[in-house]
Amino acid sequence: MALARDGAQVSLPGAVGFDLDMTLIDSRPAIMASFAELARETVTAIDLDHVDRRLGIKLEDELAFWFPPGERAAAAQTYRKHYVRLAELTTALPGAPEALAAVRAAGERVIIITAKHAISVEPSLRAAGLAADELFTFVHGPEKAAVLRRLDAAAYVGDTPPDMAAAVQARTRAVGVATGSFAAADLADAGAEVVLDSLEQFPGWYAGAA
Repeated sequence: MALARDGAQVSLPGAVGFDLDMTLIDSRPAIMASFAELARETVTAIDLDHVDRRLGIKLEDELAFWFPPGERAAAAQTYRKHYVRLAELTTALPGAPEALAAVRAAGERVIIITAKHAISVEPSLRAAGLAADELFTFVHGPEKAAVLRRLDAAAYVGDTPPDMAAAVQARTRAVGVATGSFAAADLADAGAEVVLDSLEQFPGWYAGAA
């Protein structure tokens, strides 16, 4: 149960799902630094601008652009070794703590559903000072939709077109936040019901969402 601005209660029952990278946390510095270290250690030419444009996909899917199949598992291990060390560069995006607090104040649960591997999620959340009531890691695209359906989530908040497509597929409210690599128009085209400039706008939207 959420509170409207005038104090009246409005109903948006159910847990709210949030993507992690570039939705709740600014993980770009840690990701870019980790890919730079991976490129250096493996002597592989990795175009960081291209990586940046695809932020939000599984690491293994990104590595497929740069490594042959037989080298990807080792590359993933090397990347995560560096990422765990560099996760301290992570910060909460503006409005993230307040967005999670708004959901909990309404008596609902905060669910983080992310393509990030579990080993990288914990240090990222710790650095950002955030926590989930329930956490699903290493899921992307249609896999997120399956989680959202199972939870009967009220909404899913994310920064990429696949996030919006997952919400639509799960028949939950798709809330885009234009803090990642995609413009508001990209999120709207993918099915976002609403696109926020940042999570600073989330509590207001959530309070009025019925």
